[in-house]
Amino acid sequence: MDRYTRQTGLADFGPEGQQKLSKAKVLVVGLGGLGLPALQYLNAMGVGTLGLMDQDTVDYHNLQRQVLYTEADVGQAKLTVTLQRLQSQNSQTTFIAHDTFLTKDNALDVIAKYDVVLDATDNFPTRYLINDACVILNKPFVYGALHGFEGHVSVFNYQNGPTYRCLYPEMPSMEEIPNCDENGVLGVIPGIIGNLQALEVVKLVTGIGEVLSGKLLVFDGLSQNYLKIAFQTNPEHQKIRQLQETYQTPDCSVVPSISAKDFSQKRLTGSLVVLDVRTSKEFYQDHLPEALNIPLQELELPNTVLESKEPIYVICQSGKRSELAVKQLQETHPKLSFYHILGGMNKLRILTQ
Repeated sequence: MDRYTRQTGLADFGPEGQQKLSKAKVLVVGLGGLGLPALQYLNAMGVGTLGLMDQDTVDYHNLQRQVLYTEADVGQAKLTVTLQRLQSQNSQTTFIAHDTFLTKDNALDVIAKYDVVLDATDNFPTRYLINDACVILNKPFVYGALHGFEGHVSVFNYQNGPTYRCLYPEMPSMEEIPNCDENGVLGVIPGIIGNLQALEVVKLVTGIGEVLSGKLLVFDGLSQNYLKIAFQTNPEHQKIRQLQETYQTPDCSVVPSISAKDFSQKRLTGSLVVLDVRTSKEFYQDHLPEALNIPLQELELPNTVLESKEPIYVICQSGKRSELAVKQLQETHPKLSFYHILGGMNKLRILTQ
């Protein structure tokens, strides 16, 4: 117990609080900018069992904010690297590794084994899936989100309190979702928000303080201001008894796509028509030599492309904007063949390392 004396000495925490932490089982979904700082502190503070869930690999663009990783880790599985670092930090912790992404098929089985879920994901479908599974299983979950210089934190489904759907009833369409590849996030903001999420987990488990249930905490990094927005429970959203058939963003259209690996193979066989729909600044920093840059907001094909009888491959940073571009191009040029490249430049660079 010597390692925890600085917190067990707190009058409102004490050995009782430490005992509660040691018995707690916390699942962290996502090993990125939010999940890593939260895990490091929960591990250091003595949470007994930590579940780690992710199936992504470390990329160079992660290093700016996911500071547990080093340059030597690029290309390795985030789960493997994180597990090694956390085990060396606290050998007393029990770790459960989930080498997968959270899906409709595994969500209920996995979440049922834990007391609290910490949502460190970066996409709406997974957040709604976590919410619905937690409502069904009556588990609280700690929410965090990032955008630019701003971060959000809240606690949902705690002691019959509001759910995520009480705050955001419907999943936004793809066109309404902010694009982090284009808008970015300041590296230190995820660390602040991830630590605030860890604090909420500790409060949930030990019973100290006031939990952020029914309140959305908004942090503005540029002004160092914190704003709390209260929201009410909608009883209808507490009546979820089964998961939805799908948790994809609302979109009925089928978008032709190609994996980054298959695209790389095609590049070896000859010249391809490649359209890069990122901003001019992104294109200037790093691009494929054969690519033509036309930003998504200015999407209008030149005659040289219009007259091509070959498939047109559309790329962006992560695959999101290229998918939107192909949808738009299919409508305006139905006789041409378009494919968006899954994973975009991020995936291509991993393949070439």
